[in-house]
Formats: sequence, structure tokens, C-alpha cells
Amino acid sequence: MSAATPATSTGPGTGRGGRHGWWPLAVIASAHLMAILDTTVMFVALPSAQHALGMSASQRQWVVTAYTLALAGLLLPGGRLADRLGARRTLIAGVAGFAVASAVGGAAVTGAMLIAARAVQGAFGAVLISSTKSLLVSVYTDEDERTRAISVFTATLTAGFAAGLVLGGVLTTALGWRWCLYVNVALSALPLIAAPRVLHQLPARRTVTIDVASAVLATAGMAGLVYGLGEAASYGWGSAPVTLSLAVGVVALGWFTARQAGHNGRLLPLRVVLGRNRGLGLIGLVVNSLSTFGMMLILTYQLQSVMHYSALRTGLALIPFGVAAALGSAVLAPALTRQVPPRWLVSGSIIAEAAGLLPLAWLTPGSGYLPLILAATLIEGLSTGVAGPVTLALSLRGVLPADTGAAGAATSATSQFGSSIGAALLNTIAASAAAGYTAAHAAGAASPATLATAATVHGFTVAMIWGAGILAAAAIPVALFINAPKPARGQTR
Repeated sequence: MSAATPATSTGPGTGRGGRHGWWPLAVIASAHLMAILDTTVMFVALPSAQHALGMSASQRQWVVTAYTLALAGLLLPGGRLADRLGARRTLIAGVAGFAVASAVGGAAVTGAMLIAARAVQGAFGAVLISSTKSLLVSVYTDEDERTRAISVFTATLTAGFAAGLVLGGVLTTALGWRWCLYVNVALSALPLIAAPRVLHQLPARRTVTIDVASAVLATAGMAGLVYGLGEAASYGWGSAPVTLSLAVGVVALGWFTARQAGHNGRLLPLRVVLGRNRGLGLIGLVVNSLSTFGMMLILTYQLQSVMHYSALRTGLALIPFGVAAALGSAVLAPALTRQVPPRWLVSGSIIAEAAGLLPLAWLTPGSGYLPLILAATLIEGLSTGVAGPVTLALSLRGVLPADTGAAGAATSATSQFGSSIGAALLNTIAASAAAGYTAAHAAGAASPATLATAATVHGFTVAMIWGAGILAAAAIPVALFINAPKPARGQTR
């Protein structure tokens, strides 16, 4: 399809197995990329923003948390909104709102103003992400075409994760931290201009309702679990704050699930997630995100705190991960999908992810970038790149047209939840192991600084061993219970 003749009567999604070209995918991916970049771009800019706005150490973390919590908690209602109003309409609204919130955040004069803008970014990000998944499934209905589209889409987003770190370092160094937010105004131009021309309007389903109570329960449940896992190192696993937070998370998510089974206006129809293959595909998405974010968190601290890399140099050091992930998604995944049954492809890629974490188990305070860190980024990048499109396609397999928005939101919420769990859990394991190491070696330490560095690196290695074990365990049910066949050429959903 050319840009000049995009939306005719045989436009995207209207033909039977027709070839739609790359313009619709370019618009869909560019919109989604905005939200993905903002999960990492502000990490590098945060110290400068904190200094400029006079934020306290406790206040600064909300610049990141306000975004991720709003994003994860509102993805499911965002999906139902896309079903109700039509995904193209909600995509445009989400991109426009995201750009405005980014401009306000870039112009923030107080920490509270920046945090509020980040929360609004997350809310509009949830709307646009849900819309992109719905459009991806609806436009590319031919199995071959969808496989290639999902592979390119996933490669773009996976590379965008690492690119956000580099972009944050470049913009902060060259123009200042505010441009890490202003850049979204420029990025919004392509989807805002091109979406009405290359994407057809999916039919609005006015009978779809949005269950606000379920959205609150889902957000509270995810926040409770993430907070409990993240604070266990500070308070202890059996402490009242951690126990209460985890209990609230479990109860809220259980109540959410029960409500979906019995409420007419379900936020997430259980048929979307209870299918064997779709459910296991969602588990694969959780594991994939846990692995990626857990490793990136550890490497960011290893490179900056232990090896004393600058923020920009740290971002550049992580480029091999993004390149390998893009190669895995765009090249290896489509080739392997036709040759390897889903159960072995998904479980094998998870095992490969575990292998990617293991080189970091040999880190020491004197380790350099070569060979361990480069090996870990390349192996992890390739394996997560392969796993991403395969698990995404599996989790969307056979979704009813009326559920495309909800299903797309479920995959995004699952990925965000896996990211949060991975960062919180592996950080807690690392901090607990470091504290134990300090207590055991304090008497014979040469100096407090040397002991602190050794303890930090020891915590990182223990966290990576645990991470590899968690991934290996997750591969078992995937290998045993996925029964989806290899897609036949020309098969449609």
C-alpha cells in the first residue's frame, strides 16, 4: 500500500488474506514506541530532573512509578474503551493526550507537577497501547502476514527499550532532561498525521461497558504485589508492611478475577485468558519481561555504581541487547515459527533466556565489559527477541473480534506486570544477598568501601542465579501443556 492511496474500500483489514504492506504497521509501531521509550528514557534523566526541581530522594521514585502504575492499571479499561469507541479513534486520542502530557511534564516547575504529568502520560499510554494491539490483530488477518507484522512490531518495541536508555543519555547531555519529555511531541507527528489515512476505523461496539470497580481492583492488586516484593529487602519477608501489601495484592486480584466471571460488563472476559494456549502465552510474556527488566536493572547498577560508567556510556553499552533482540524478533522468530512447534519454541527460548542470565553469575568487583556483560546482553537479547513475538502471537491466537481490544490490553498489562515483578523481585534478592554478605564479611574487610562493592556485586550474582532458576522452572509447564500446532501457510485467525 502506498501512502498516496491508503484507505480505499479494500484497505487494511477489509480484504481476505490480502497484503496490506508496511504503512499500517509503521503507524501502529510508532505510536506504541512512544510509550515503550518512556519506560526507560527518564531513568537516565532522573538525577538532573531531581536537582532542577528540588525533589527529595523519596519523591523522585514517583517520577517512574506514577507512569508505570497508571500504565499497567489502566491497560485493561483502555482495551475495553478501544472496543467501545473503535481502535483507530482511541489510538489518535491516546497519542494526542500522551504528547500534551509530555509537553506539560517537560515544562514542569515543581516535582509534583512532573509526577502528575507522568501519571497522565501513563493513562494515555494505556489507551494508545491497547489500541495498537487491537489494530495489529484486526489489520493483519492472514497468518503469514500477521507473523511477519508481529515480529517486526516486537522487534521495534524490544529495541525501543534499550534505545530509551541511549536516547535519555543523549538528550540529557546535549539538551537537558526536559527534552526527554519534549521528544514525544515530535514522535507523535507520524501517528497523528498518518493514522486517519492508512488505518481504517474499526466498528464501535456501544454495547461494551467499562467496569471501573474492576479497574481499581486490578490496579490495587498489581501495586500491592509489586510493593510487597520490592520492600521485602527493607522490612523483611515476614514484616507487617510486606505481609499486608502482598495480602492486599492477592485478595484484590482474586476479587478482580471473581468479578470478571460474574459481571455482565466484564473488563477482561475470562475466555480471553482461560484458553490453554493463550494462558500459557501470557505466562511466557510475564517471564520474558521479568527476564529483560531484571537483567537490565542489575546491569544498569553494575555499569554505573561498580564500573563507574556515565549514564550515556551505560546506554551505549546496552546497545548490543537491542540489536540482538531486534534480530531475534525480525529474523529468527519468523524463520523458526514455521519449523518448530510452539511448545518447543517458547520453552526453548525461555531456557535460552536463563542461559543469558548465567554469565552475570560470575561477575566480580573487577569485571570488565568483556566478556561476561557482552555475552549476557547478546544471548539475552537474541532469546527474548525470539520469545517476544512467539508468545505474543500465542496469547492472541483465536481471539474473537469483539475481544481484540481486551486481549491486546491483557498482553500489554501482563508484560508490564512481568516487568514490575522482575525488577522488584530480583532487586530484593540482590539487596538481601548483599546485606547477608556484609554481615558475614564485616570483620575481615579491608575497608568499608571495598566491602560495600563486593557485597553489591555478590547480590547481583545471586539475583541472576535465582532469575535463571525461575526461568528454567517456568519453561516446564510451557513445554508440557502448550498444544498449538505450527501455523499452516495462509491460515487466518
